[in-house]
Amino acid sequence: MSSANAERPILYFDGVCNLCNRAVQLVIRHDKEQIFLFATLQSAAGRQALAQAPRASSRSGSLILQYKGKYYARSSGVLRAARLLDTPWPLLYAFIIIPGFIRNAVYDWVARKRYVWMGKRDSCMIPNPELQNRFLT
Repeated sequence: MSSANAERPILYFDGVCNLCNRAVQLVIRHDKEQIFLFATLQSAAGRQALAQAPRASSRSGSLILQYKGKYYARSSGVLRAARLLDTPWPLLYAFIIIPGFIRNAVYDWVARKRYVWMGKRDSCMIPNPELQNRFLT
């Protein structure tokens, strides 16, 4: 990753999960400044993030946000990502006051059910040409 991108938030997600892909589409729509970069957990960049964020790698289906040199997984990653979006999404960050073990229990429950509820793709999402520069490989 270039040094120009080093301070940009990177959202790592399960590329075959329909729920995750819809969440990424929501982030893209509400990221008017286009600060977010994206990578699937299945990509080389995603595997590197999992290796560097060992707490996140112990959970399958973990969304990871890399921002300003730190990794945030599961509910913390979701809430911190929401905080960086356009209004009204930053209001969700108020849920950070809920203890992490409670937030992550809900997150883990949704993660376990996500394929049942929303389905699964056969392959990772391929970004359209105007978004390709925001996706890491």
